[in-house]
Amino acid sequence: MDIRGWEERYRSRARAAEDYQAAPTPLVMQVAGQLAPGRALDLASGAGRNALWLAQHGWQVTAVDGAATAIAALREQARTAGLAIDARVADLKQHTFTIEPAAFDLVTICYYLQRDLFARAKSGVRAGGVLLAIVHTTEGDEEPTESRLRPGELAQYFNGWEILHLREGRSSDTAHKRSVAEIVARKPDD
Repeated sequence: MDIRGWEERYRSRARAAEDYQAAPTPLVMQVAGQLAPGRALDLASGAGRNALWLAQHGWQVTAVDGAATAIAALREQARTAGLAIDARVADLKQHTFTIEPAAFDLVTICYYLQRDLFARAKSGVRAGGVLLAIVHTTEGDEEPTESRLRPGELAQYFNGWEILHLREGRSSDTAHKRSVAEIVARKPDD
């Protein structure tokens, strides 16, 4: 789906309620809950379910999404909750957001696939920091698409990193029905 499609989704009251009220991604809560809070970057943040949870738990959060309506909703929720979140509208596919090198202790990319984003996201992780990614995968005889990887493909983007968690199969997140690949990888010390 392109940014216009996401804008429509967030403007649609029926569909948007699911996004605005969704619980944080279970893997994000599990992983971030085991780390000392620091700087976090939530790429393709949507309406901010993970960004809000991270900020509530002491993280300094930058959230980025291409849908202005989603970022507006995130800013409003953060303001209402008294949370400071640097929420930015940027088209990740057009590279309009520059990821600061070695600046983040945690980078999350949940349910969003952009193959060329992995290298950029990895560069933003500090030595010893963690990148968490969850992507949809193909099922059965499906071929990979712009939004789905083949099973086994995600780990290839993290050669040389310490794999802390790798799982494929049905999503444990009730908001997602398709098969996924999950990875949590730690950037090696320099």
